[in-house]
Amino acid sequence: MKALIFDFDGLILDTEVSELQSWREIYAEYDAALPLEQWAACIGSGSDSFDPCAYLEAQVGHPIERKDILARRRKRRLELLAAEVVLPGVEAYLRDAKRLGLKPGLASSSSRDWVYGHLSRLGIADSFDCIKCGDEVTHKKPDPELYLSVLSCLEVPAEQAVALEDSPNGVLAAQRAGIFCVAIPNPVTSQLDLAHADLRLQSLALMPLEDLIAEVEKRRNTSPAR
Repeated sequence: MKALIFDFDGLILDTEVSELQSWREIYAEYDAALPLEQWAACIGSGSDSFDPCAYLEAQVGHPIERKDILARRRKRRLELLAAEVVLPGVEAYLRDAKRLGLKPGLASSSSRDWVYGHLSRLGIADSFDCIKCGDEVTHKKPDPELYLSVLSCLEVPAEQAVALEDSPNGVLAAQRAGIFCVAIPNPVTSQLDLAHADLRLQSLALMPLEDLIAEVEKRRNTSPAR
């Protein structure tokens, strides 16, 4: 194993809960509901996959003040995010990856400004050898382009990398790139189907990186090639 590739939203920073909560608060103003199964379409793949304003308009039967709603929703989300810190186990994995000679990479469907802004705030922007974001590729997750781009940047073959993801779309993207994928769901994505992941953990804090590597190698040696 030569590389460890992280997702960002919901894996390094729990942005998923604030995103969904801020939209649900808007929907509540209209006595409307935003079901998780509808929202799931955009988790891990970027906001282009689902239009919450259009879905709200379809429920209430009339146009809404999109500009005002988007501004208020964004402000509320940033308020919720301000209290968030790096998720448990992430910083230890980054330190141990360097200690073990692994190349840390990051593949996110979010924009570069969004990812770098939060990584800088969290003090870990310089912890990655390569970062690729959604506005730098043609196709976002579940397409494998982001992961293939990171592999090329790191100069590591897919079979020598492991991806850490929190969403079904992210897991599919990694696997379609030929990468072994570990799912570590957050409170939102834990309610989604992640059965297709190669391995699932409740938290990175519950398994040291060296133990994860051993488990990955064990499963690779006993599973048929995809």
